[in-house]
Amino acid sequence: MSTIKTTLKTRGKRYGTFSTGAEISQNLQAAMCDSPNWEGLSADKKEALQLIQHKISRMLNGDPEYKDNWHDISGYATLVEETLSD
Repeated sequence: MSTIKTTLKTRGKRYGTFSTGAEISQNLQAAMCDSPNWEGLSADKKEALQLIQHKISRMLNGDPEYKDNWHDISGYATLVEETLSD
């Protein structure tokens, strides 16, 4: 099996099928973009929220016990938190 096919098979076991994951991800992203405050957010906040929702969609479609997803969510939130004043 080629390297990319091996990688895709491994990721599929961890995150579920790409098509179902994409559907979940796009639905979450649409809800975020349709919210009243979306347009007023800075690029870093939008990016962090999109990355967080991507991790959430992976967990909803695949393995919610995969600790790295939770760790990444914490990291994205921390990156934004560090830009905010008290």
